[in-house]
Amino acid sequence: MEEKIPSFLKEKLEKQYGKDITSKIIQGYKTQRKVTFRVNTLKSNIEEIEKELEKSKIEYEKVPWSKEAFIIENVREKEIKNLDSYEKGNIYVQSLSSMLPPIVLEPKEGTDILDMAAAPGGKTTQIATLVNNKASITACEINKIRAERLKYNIEKQGVTCSYVMTTDARKIDNFFSFDKILLDAPCSGSGTLDINNLKLSEIFTPKLIQKSTASQFALLKKAINLLKQGKEMVYSTCSILQEENEQIINKMLSYGNIEIVPIEFEGMERLPLLPSKIKGTLCVRPNELYEGFFIAKIRKKKLN
Repeated sequence: MEEKIPSFLKEKLEKQYGKDITSKIIQGYKTQRKVTFRVNTLKSNIEEIEKELEKSKIEYEKVPWSKEAFIIENVREKEIKNLDSYEKGNIYVQSLSSMLPPIVLEPKEGTDILDMAAAPGGKTTQIATLVNNKASITACEINKIRAERLKYNIEKQGVTCSYVMTTDARKIDNFFSFDKILLDAPCSGSGTLDINNLKLSEIFTPKLIQKSTASQFALLKKAINLLKQGKEMVYSTCSILQEENEQIINKMLSYGNIEIVPIEFEGMERLPLLPSKIKGTLCVRPNELYEGFFIAKIRKKKLN
């Protein structure tokens, strides 16, 4: 099965992480991930969802870093999507890894928040639950079809504090400024590869990584421009390659106007972590519960 992984990627991973960790990453690619979702606290609560799962004989497990996150043990996504609570928007099917950036962001009520690449809306709607619909969230999406999906999910989840902007986030006017920014940057997806995809070698190429890094840096640069002085943002990708993660951050750090805020939250020690070249950032290893994911928290320095 290993030969299904593009050879250039295997080389990159071995150079970055060594052979032992790379074999664990490859094992993570092969594993069928469990279905996970979070409770939408704008419409429901944990007790209500637990009762519905028990009534439907659906077995679940909780995660140490979020009361709202559920891991499903005995059914697949189809059965979850048949639940009343899914139909009503009381739950949102979302990978555990992608629930982490909004938690790391720590959004606050009464603030201006920007989600720079927001579709399909998992993180936007999660931010809305974290602020109880009491903030102003600008959700940006360049693709018109994906923007429609974003609007649909925002509405279905009962989010009333978000405005969708169908535009390239790199072109947002610098007149705007925000208290918090989430940049879940478009990436190669090296943390979420489907190695059963027969066309993987055609899709996942060095050119894709190159294209990703160019847009990631441009988006991060724009994010820093739009972030208020002294305020914090989160940069994340579903990639585990340092070209798309640490190298992008280090390039931005060289400008001297930002600093890394070490990530800390309860339960993070239970995450399957990969070594990161920047202290205080997180790189999650793909396994049966998590997708490969990188997260950095950044503060814009105040000018003296």
